[in-house]
Amino acid sequence: MDGPAAHNTMLARLTVAPALLVVAWLVVSLPLLLLGEYTIGVSLALFVPAAVVALSIGCNGAVRRPQFDLGEGWQAWFSLAATLTVTIVFFAFQLEYNSEQLIVRRDPATYAQFAAWLQDHGSLPISKSLAAFGGPDPALRFDSPGFYDEPGGIVPQFMAGLPLLLALGGWIGGTAGMLGMAPLLGAGAVLSFGGLTARLVGPAWAPVGALAFALSWPLMFVSRSTFSESAALVLLLGALCLMHDVRDLKEGRARAFLAGLAFGLVVLVRIDGLRDILPVLVFSGLLFARRRRTGLPLFAGLALGVGAGLYEGFTLSEPYFRYLSGSLRPLLYLSALALLGTGLMVLLLRLRGEWFSRAGDRIARGWLPDVAAVLTVLLMIGFALRPYVQTVRRIPVSAEDRFNAGYIEYLQGILHLPIDGSRQYTELSLYWVVWYLGIPALLLATFGAALLLRRLLRRGSPEWLLPFAVITLTTVATLVRPGITPDHPWASRRLVSIVIPGVLLFAVWTVAWATRRIRRLGYGRTVTAVFGFAGAFVLAAPIAYGSGGLMFKAVDQGEASAVRELCRSLGQGASVLIVERVTADRFSPVVRNSCGLPTARVDGSSTEDVRRISDRITKLGRRPVVLGASSADVVPFGTPSQVVDLHSRQDGHALDSRPKSTWSLTMTVWMAQPLMG
Repeated sequence: MDGPAAHNTMLARLTVAPALLVVAWLVVSLPLLLLGEYTIGVSLALFVPAAVVALSIGCNGAVRRPQFDLGEGWQAWFSLAATLTVTIVFFAFQLEYNSEQLIVRRDPATYAQFAAWLQDHGSLPISKSLAAFGGPDPALRFDSPGFYDEPGGIVPQFMAGLPLLLALGGWIGGTAGMLGMAPLLGAGAVLSFGGLTARLVGPAWAPVGALAFALSWPLMFVSRSTFSESAALVLLLGALCLMHDVRDLKEGRARAFLAGLAFGLVVLVRIDGLRDILPVLVFSGLLFARRRRTGLPLFAGLALGVGAGLYEGFTLSEPYFRYLSGSLRPLLYLSALALLGTGLMVLLLRLRGEWFSRAGDRIARGWLPDVAAVLTVLLMIGFALRPYVQTVRRIPVSAEDRFNAGYIEYLQGILHLPIDGSRQYTELSLYWVVWYLGIPALLLATFGAALLLRRLLRRGSPEWLLPFAVITLTTVATLVRPGITPDHPWASRRLVSIVIPGVLLFAVWTVAWATRRIRRLGYGRTVTAVFGFAGAFVLAAPIAYGSGGLMFKAVDQGEASAVRELCRSLGQGASVLIVERVTADRFSPVVRNSCGLPTARVDGSSTEDVRRISDRITKLGRRPVVLGASSADVVPFGTPSQVVDLHSRQDGHALDSRPKSTWSLTMTVWMAQPLMG
């Protein structure tokens, strides 16, 4: 294999490796978790052969020469080296500013505490350890934000996919290793996006795509903390790369199965990822209807991955599914409808394939592609005008709605905005994209999407069909209804799953298209190169500017050492009672999962209840320990001592603009040890 081909093939193989490794780990770890035997020895023993098989199938074979042939050896080498450099620098940078969210306030710490339990116990649900409190008692509570108190035990919120990956990091490197999985997964997403850019735009543009994505603040935000989006991105982007490399050969079928499995396992990481992969279902049906040998393996892998995610959800995360029933049930109905529609499409194409082919030819030669391109631009204009004609509100009905409304009102008061808890700020969703990527990226992406849709309807650029469908359908659905509390940067995680990489992919394609047009007009290599660099700068500079105010500011620092000091202060043989609500919400999972001590909340109970339970604990030969937020909370039960005094910074909050600063964060915990009697 010659130099350019070797470098391009190496780029192709390296950029699918993160997804293949994640697939291999999830495939072996989920069955072990379901069996209650998720331990490092068995997991690694099974992972090694699974990874070898996945890598040998997914990374084997040549890549498509038209997409990867640069012609010049140094260009191919530079593309590979620059993409890897961006990935490595991103990982190191994110690791330097990595968050330490272990104390539960929002999702990252919930995932971390979920993983901490799996790391030490390898099974679910989490034990209440009732015997350590002398048995059940009406005053004892075991629920907290992110953790449900169920008859069989404590059930963590969220899907198990990310905690299974985090536990691996914890086994290797303790708490630092577990937290370090977030930057590692983020770097995997950058590398995978560079690979997808190389395949769909050209390898010379892989570093541009990787750099633009790496500079975006939403990706930095989710990959500095243990959010699920980074792992989902690795699977989704890697699966799109795998499908691009598929051929109608024996190894192509195996690779299509792996791609489908990667798509499906997104559901094991994020249940709302089910919506994102519905176009893959339709695409597999289209391949099968056209008698492509990869259609059935793609569907089989997709079904297996989705089935694994749903089975885990309904068995191990059932309270979470109950909590999401208002949005999950319509999503499951939509998925069933998509499955039924795909079956009907396959039947019609098999019976009347020639008729549909002739209809497609007429569409390709007619005016519909031009109209579709114009409608794409008009749709984006509509999203831009939306704030001027609509104010999205949601009347609080459920307890969750009322809590969110109160939280929005709290932020509105701090930010000096009109107080209206029903405001959802959804009408600003397109402007969210502009805050983080800038106007040039949005304009370039809009033009690129319109031009690509026109090409697809004219039966050109078939390699774009699946990526285009996944990006556009999910982007439109997300912009219409983000479905998240609208404070930023928190809400930006809804964009990072598909919207932001999709916009950047379209934008890079447009810059590359314009650069090639310059060359075809007869300009030399120098002018063409200058034009390409200028286009890349115009794209990347606003992204860097939008991230600049926050990218060098670390948040949630000191939590790891605070948790270590708390665990040391509690010691061994303690049964912990938390008597104050905020402390119970934040520290119950920490004491239970990170410190490994039986923990219950008794906030709202009387002093006599606490003393009664403390006496029962003492009679068992254990030490009762009472925790609260201040000395006044615990002084009725013994001599108070402060065990947590954390002063740090947290992510800022914004509702009608991008966040530009961080906020202070203070957490204190006091301890007392009751004496019997």
